[in-house]
Amino acid sequence: MSEPTLDILGIGNAIVDVLARAEDEFLEARSLAKGGMRLIGAEEAETLYGQMGPGLESSGGSAGNTCAVAAALGARVGFLGKVADDALGQVFGHDIRAAGVHFPTAPLVGDAPTARCLILVTPDAQRTMNTFLGACVTFSAADVDPDEVARAKVVYLEGYLFDPPAAQEAFFAASDAAHGAGRLVALSLSDAFCVERHRAAFRRFLREETDILFANESEILSLYQTDDFETAAMLARQDVAMVALTRSERGSVIIAGEERHEVAAVPTEVVDTTGAGDAYAAGFLAALTQGLPLPECGRWGAIAAAEVISHFGARPQADLRALVAAVPGNHPVSTVLG
Repeated sequence: MSEPTLDILGIGNAIVDVLARAEDEFLEARSLAKGGMRLIGAEEAETLYGQMGPGLESSGGSAGNTCAVAAALGARVGFLGKVADDALGQVFGHDIRAAGVHFPTAPLVGDAPTARCLILVTPDAQRTMNTFLGACVTFSAADVDPDEVARAKVVYLEGYLFDPPAAQEAFFAASDAAHGAGRLVALSLSDAFCVERHRAAFRRFLREETDILFANESEILSLYQTDDFETAAMLARQDVAMVALTRSERGSVIIAGEERHEVAAVPTEVVDTTGAGDAYAAGFLAALTQGLPLPECGRWGAIAAAEVISHFGARPQADLRALVAAVPGNHPVSTVLG
């Protein structure tokens, strides 16, 4: 078996993000659920875009953000996702390659336009996402190149991609190719509302295909339909070999077999929570693929997440490798589970 030439291969929705500030009243007037993600059609996307304030536009998408942050930490990274052969598709491709990410997926020609996510950030730093999937819905198993998958130590799958049916088939194709090459499969649940839409499918994919699970507290509670975090964490432990659960200012909990590690969050001023979970997964996987201990993986994740939420937008603005070297360890609490 050949040695991997990538550390991480992300697979997800290739989306151009448009971020703008908004007051709570703006959301209330349009019946938008704060902090969630919903899918919208082309007409609503045009209308909402026209009503938003001045915005910041950049290549995005959950797995795309993770890949860019991991590359900033020095990881060797690739990304598979579908854009159209249009202006926004060219912007996405240029941006993600400029971030140091290998992006080989062929664009869609003569069909739906490139996806965009309209992100409204309220004064409490919560982000409300309205996503027009566009070309993303055409991503299928045919776009999963087994040779690209086999190149990576870890294949990282974005839960949002569960929405298009063809993409669910792509997940299984990617996991089959990864495990066939002796690689690991990681899954991010992405969003509690996404979990509600696909709970049974997620549970099946976890049990049958997933080696590493990333989720925040609301997502893991939704997945196991409980109000108790510890119950959800123990149920996840039964389904997946390694679980990394983020809890905002309470840090993260990492469970792998008999090990449990609680890693503190890195204090920072919260400006915009967009991409916090994406950045945490990036830091975690960048460290994991270097062979670092799990508490250190959690520390890298916490540092990356803290940097991203300290400013507007989901991509890092500071030197993450310098931050990892400068920020002291946060004394994780580690226990052995029975």
